[in-house]
Amino acid sequence: MDFKEIKLDRGWLDRLGGLRARASRLAALLAALILLFSSWFTVGPEEVGVVLRFGAYTRKVESGLHFKLPYGVESVIKVPVERQLKEEFGFRTLKAGVNTEYSAEDFTEESLMMTGDLNLADVEWIIQYRVADPYKYLFRVREPGATLRDMTEASMARVVGDRSVNEVLTVGRQEICLAVEEELQVLCTQYETGIKIEQVVLQDVNPPDPVKPAFNAVNEAQQEREKLINEARSEYNRVIPRAAGEADQTVQQAEGYATDRVNRSLGEAARFSSLYAEYQRAPEVTRTRLYLEGMKDVLAKSGRKVVLDEDAKGLLPLMLFDGRAAELPAATGGAK
Repeated sequence: MDFKEIKLDRGWLDRLGGLRARASRLAALLAALILLFSSWFTVGPEEVGVVLRFGAYTRKVESGLHFKLPYGVESVIKVPVERQLKEEFGFRTLKAGVNTEYSAEDFTEESLMMTGDLNLADVEWIIQYRVADPYKYLFRVREPGATLRDMTEASMARVVGDRSVNEVLTVGRQEICLAVEEELQVLCTQYETGIKIEQVVLQDVNPPDPVKPAFNAVNEAQQEREKLINEARSEYNRVIPRAAGEADQTVQQAEGYATDRVNRSLGEAARFSSLYAEYQRAPEVTRTRLYLEGMKDVLAKSGRKVVLDEDAKGLLPLMLFDGRAAELPAATGGAK
């Protein structure tokens, strides 16, 4: 080997050593960047960060930018504590919005329940909840979501099993929701799930498909019965008070008429007694006065009267009872 070949080999070795040095520096820089960027994390406004050191819980941080030990030493689990979560039972929503889309799968295994009167009901419902304690939610219960679903199904089955099918389908829906909500919250607290139940809503309750026609026929008959009962009550409320009012009016009129007749009779009797006493003291005067009073009443009702002489050639008005001049015919015969 000559001198030139040895010199060339040394040049390649020098260049190779430089590349190794630059690669080492680049690797060190990359590792520093990785360590730097893995030491910072951001927690969203609706979240809480749970920091774990070698898998063990160390602390809880609120929303914002935070520092932790580099990757591999500490890790962060973000839990949405301010977000309202929900679980659906008996159905699944594929797409929510104006035109909501639901899954076509069959979920009757979780929605079909037996009521207290040994009937079946297809119950669909949802629960809305929040994570109140992230530590308990992550570390006190294994698979908290599945555990919550199991507790919810058990609570709903027990509450529905204590009520009749009519209560489940009609008037007892709100009571069922409140009972399930209370019982489910007790279970969540007892098992330390860190979950707060906010609302239970019965989405849809129907009889099973095979018995729907018969059930609908029964409902229609019940609705028709209620309609007839309401119409009868309306007619009763319209007729009976009016009849009672007319009866009271008739009774009051009869009582008023009776009182009037009695008072008139008593007055006439008193008047007759007083006239009889006057007649005993002055018979002629009393008789004349009674005659004149009677003629006054009779002549006042008889209208205009004209007395004529049969042989008279002219007509002479003798009595003008109404105060006006008599308009006499030119010739007449007899008295009128």
